[in-house]
Amino acid sequence: MRDGHCASMPDPNFAVPGPSPSPDSLRAAERSVPAGGLIPAEGLRVTVDLNRCQAYAQCCYAAPEHFVLHGAEALHYDPAPTAAARDAIERARVACPVQAILVEDTGSDRP
Repeated sequence: MRDGHCASMPDPNFAVPGPSPSPDSLRAAERSVPAGGLIPAEGLRVTVDLNRCQAYAQCCYAAPEHFVLHGAEALHYDPAPTAAARDAIERARVACPVQAILVEDTGSDRP
């Protein structure tokens, strides 16, 4: 998983409902990306522009298994979800009010 810092949230007591992923599941997600950062051809490539992100956490509601807000500003996300996660990832991309999420299909030349 990648992590980065986003701008301050309007409410510092804000928390995304539901359980946070366990450290083991985060480590498993990290292991799913081969050494060197190469992403399997059948998956997706997700990039979040952390300069644009304002930590509204709409992606966390739309795809909680792929986007997690830790604390008030640290967004953790899956940079290489499988193609099966496309619907959830697209919901998160569309839900982002500042359009900070880029989704690319690694199995073709189209974004």
